[in-house]
Order: sequence, then C-alpha cells, then structure tokens
Amino acid sequence: MASDLHFVLFPLMQQGHMIPMIDIARILAHHHQATVTIITTPVNANRFRPTIERAIKAKLKIQVVELQLPLAEVGLPEGCENFDTIPSFDLFVKLYAAMDMLEKPAENVLQGLNPPPSCIVSDNQFPWTTDLARKFNIPRLVFHGPGCFTYLCLHIVMHTNILNEIESNEDYFVVPGIKDRIEVTKAQASGWGKVETKEMVEFFSRMKVAEEGADGIVVNSFQELEPNYVEELAKAKDKKVWCIGPVSLHNTSFLDLSERGNKAGINEHDCIKWLDKKEAGSVIFVCLGSMANISTEQIFELGLGLELSKVPFIWCIRNTTEESDKWLLEYEERVKERGLVVRGWAPQVLILSHKAVGGFVTHCGWNSTLEGVSAGVPMVTYPCFADQFFNERFIIDVLKIGVSVREHDNTGVLVKKENIKTAVERIMDKEGDGKVRRNRAKEFGEMAKRAMEEGGSSHFNMKLMIQDIIEQLAKFTKQN
Repeated sequence: MASDLHFVLFPLMQQGHMIPMIDIARILAHHHQATVTIITTPVNANRFRPTIERAIKAKLKIQVVELQLPLAEVGLPEGCENFDTIPSFDLFVKLYAAMDMLEKPAENVLQGLNPPPSCIVSDNQFPWTTDLARKFNIPRLVFHGPGCFTYLCLHIVMHTNILNEIESNEDYFVVPGIKDRIEVTKAQASGWGKVETKEMVEFFSRMKVAEEGADGIVVNSFQELEPNYVEELAKAKDKKVWCIGPVSLHNTSFLDLSERGNKAGINEHDCIKWLDKKEAGSVIFVCLGSMANISTEQIFELGLGLELSKVPFIWCIRNTTEESDKWLLEYEERVKERGLVVRGWAPQVLILSHKAVGGFVTHCGWNSTLEGVSAGVPMVTYPCFADQFFNERFIIDVLKIGVSVREHDNTGVLVKKENIKTAVERIMDKEGDGKVRRNRAKEFGEMAKRAMEEGGSSHFNMKLMIQDIIEQLAKFTKQN
C-alpha cells in the first residue's frame, strides 16, 4: 500500500530542481498518502517553508530535515547554499564538494526515520545516494531536471565521439540517432556538464555510475508531449522512465501559485489587478530564470526591444546594477501604460495562467518550458547556457510553438533590440504562422492538464511507479 511507504527526497540546491521536487513531495503525500521526508539545507528549506507548512496543516505527512553544508571547509562564504548564490561557475565545484560531505549526516537521518525509509528519490547530482539506498536495502529513483528529449540528446553527445569530430565551437551538427532533425553548435551541446577540471571529470564519472545503479528515472514531463523520446530514453538508459508531470499543475491555490519557489518581488494581488485590465492574450511575459546574469547592455537592448514592439508586457529582472537601475527608472516612466517591471522573483505560474498572457519570453529552463506548455502559450526562446539550448530546439523544432530571439543573428552574444522586437511581434501574431503556433500551444496545454487529472497518463504513471517500488521492496526483502 502506498500509504505505508516513506519517500526520502534529495533535491539539488538549485531553484529549477528544487521547485519540482517540492511539488513531487506534495503529490506523493496528497494523492498517494505516503510519508515524505525532504532533506536539504537551512537556506533552501526557508525558500519553500510556507508551502510545506500549508501542506502539513492540510494533514499531509511531510517533514523537512535540515543539514548544514560544510561551506567553510570547502572555501565558500556562509549562506552560499544554492547555486544561484554562487558568484561564478568556477566555484560550483566547491558546492559539489560540500554536497558530497552530506552523505554521512544523511545516513544518520535515515537511520532515525520512523517509519523507516522505503525509497530514495534524489537528483542525479547526488551520486552517493545510490550507495545510501544499497545500505538501507531500498530502491533509489533518480530525478532528471530536463525532459526526455533533452536528456536523450545530452546522453548522445556525452556518450559518443560526435563532439570530437567537430572542429569549431560555432559549427552546427545534426544530433545523430533521434527522430527529429535537431541542429546545434558544438558550444551549445557541450555547455552542460563542462568538465575542464579533474574534480568535475571525477564527479561526472561518479554520477554516470550512480545513475546506472539506479532503479528507475523520474521525469517532470508527460507522455503525450514527447512519446518517442520517453521510449528512446528508457532504451538508452536501460531503465524504466516515469513521466509524472507537469508537476506545477498540482498547485491550484493562490498562495501555492504565488509563493512557488520563493517570495515574489511584487505584491501578487497588484500583479493580477494589472493583468485584469488587459485584453485576453495581449500580454507577453518576460523572465530569464533564476541563474542567468544578464549584462547591463543586454538589459537595455531587451527593454528597448519590448518598448519598440508596442506589446503590453510584464518583465521580470533578477540582477541589476547601479547603471541599469538608473536607466530602468526612466524606462518604467516611459512604458508605464503598458509595461510592468518586476525586480526579483516573479510568481511565474500565476502570471502564465492568467487569460491576459498570450506569450512568454523564456530562457528555456525545463521548468519554465513546461510551465509555458502547461499554460498553452507560444514562446520566444532566449537560452543562456546548459541544457537550455536543447530545450529551445524542443520548443521550436519538435513542438513547433516557438520563435528564437537569435533567428536572424547568431553572430554575437548580445541580442539586439530589433531581434527582440521581431521575435515578440511574431509570437504575438494572431494570423498565419502565429495562429498555427498559438493553436498548437493551446492543444499541448489541454494535454498537460489531462495528463495530471485522475486517470491521466501522469497520474497513472505515478501509480505504476509506486506499484513498482512496492514490488522492488518485496524482492529486496526476499533476497535478504
């Protein structure tokens, strides 16, 4: 019985990974009456504390156990407990080193759990959780941040010699062995998992071995969105793949939507009031994620492109400088009739689900991609790093619901205002190609909602996954 199970979740300390894991915890506790323990650090626990407190008040069996990261030992300042608090990519290796040191404290936590743990669901960047699962004689499922298409593409480029055969970082190549024709540059394909240092080479090697030892793969996606790729990923990894999303659709209350991931940088009610005054499908939402550091010059170009488009917009800006803050004051005055600027975290799912929103400028992080799909809106793609370039190709070439900001200019890092204006106008167009994209996006949005409903593919997959865990536990007990 699912109600006898105790899931232990290890979310990666990064918003794009933590947010869906918290949703998964609540789905397991709510729909399947399982006990759930989330193991994380104090800073990260604070980010989703209100959500968990509401779940506990609703009588869900969820608890959060906080472990201290040994930051000083690895040379990181106090409070640097999340990848979005670390000033440069070069320091990521130090956070990984600190995460490795949580194995023994985590083992002590598991020993004291009551009821005892039945299954570990951990991010694939906690390779030691496979050893932990073996010690406790329980299954371990690995959680994959991106969807099946992107993870299959990453698997292909990391497990073949394709990148060694391409000379220039700017050269395009076709990803081999998949159904759709997908072209990316060498730089875009290798941006995820850069392994220049000895420590990172070792880490990725351990991650690969740990994944091979896992008992299944959990993906925040849904069967109807990428049916071929679910199947192909399962073959490539030789594992069962459970698509149980979009998990963001579990959030239905105003508070769960507005506080999902972090406290918003705007009063949620003010945001909704602003949107209520706009025509249906007339507003474009602009948000480039929690990790992208956009240059001051790029902020100017992005803002001017939105201004030139004449389209009403909500623009979420995470990082500003003294120079950009000064510029934004004048800018906000100019666009105040049709533009709303949010500094800091934005209640993204709440905004996207509003009827006034008709398009989304996104960095193509997988959470944002899936939230855009779930809202049924077409997207302007603006990838910055890592798996985002493959997600962009998925949006444009597979789903056919997107337009790239770099479509007519791949030459530089800076995206010019004219390109932004053109991309926004194309995605908001209600005729021709724009109409086709819009209709396709709406269809995917309906599919997403059906997948999460009782009897839907993701709801059914979660039941199958739980049944599989019960069977694995019985097998492990028999063997011992």
